[in-house]
Amino acid sequence: MNRLSTAKRVQVIAALVEGSSINAIARMTGVAKHTILKLLEDMGCICAAYHHRNVRGLKVKRLQADEIWAFVGAKKKNVTLEQKAQGWGDAWTWVGLDADTKLCVSYLLGDRGKDSAFAFILDCAERVVGRPQLTTDALKLYPDAVEEVFGSNIDYAQLHKIYGAPTEEDYRRYSPAKCIGCDMKTVMGDPDPAHVSTSYVERQNLTMRMGMRRFTRLTNGFSKKLENHGHAVALHFMHYNFCRIHKTLRVTPAMEAGLTDHVWTMEELVGLL
Repeated sequence: MNRLSTAKRVQVIAALVEGSSINAIARMTGVAKHTILKLLEDMGCICAAYHHRNVRGLKVKRLQADEIWAFVGAKKKNVTLEQKAQGWGDAWTWVGLDADTKLCVSYLLGDRGKDSAFAFILDCAERVVGRPQLTTDALKLYPDAVEEVFGSNIDYAQLHKIYGAPTEEDYRRYSPAKCIGCDMKTVMGDPDPAHVSTSYVERQNLTMRMGMRRFTRLTNGFSKKLENHGHAVALHFMHYNFCRIHKTLRVTPAMEAGLTDHVWTMEELVGLL
């Protein structure tokens, strides 16, 4: 990687954030596969560190949280004990999104267990100031974690989506069942029903699946190592927050949140190295 020019690094990183696979990037750029992976590792580490230091003190009024599923190596049901020790199996990415600025406030890669839920909510709480309104899905792990972290200093509601029985067409197309209704539940505080929604963070889930080859369903582009999966997630959110102009806002989420005054170029992103 030391021999790569800045222009070549920009070319590789731009392909990564647009959802190209490692092998495809190697073919397009002529850069060796292991060099691309080393560059991804370095960028992932520096992006995670930058997010940890600088995405703080956010005046978030409406926070939405959700989890998105992927897997490393193989799905959980097919993983042996030896492979599980290497990090194979289901990998859940927890995402907290500011509904107003569309900024990714916090993200966490882990399982869908109690410890991950607590760590994620705690990280969200450390990055926001004031009393936000939080909306999550109906995952039972959230209320205890929110109460333990925020106490009574939050307005929190859960949105439970009700799905009908999947049809034969749904099974054929690998599509989820049709949503036939939503049930709102106030957990604590006084959340405004008009703003109880997870639509923006769920749209961000689609952005992740479109922008990272590792999240694409029904392909062989899934991650083979948990570490590389984490590096890809960190790079994605750094690019999403600081480099990618939101079509509705006409600026980047970081600009809307006051974290920067300009759109970061790919050269500026790679310059973090």
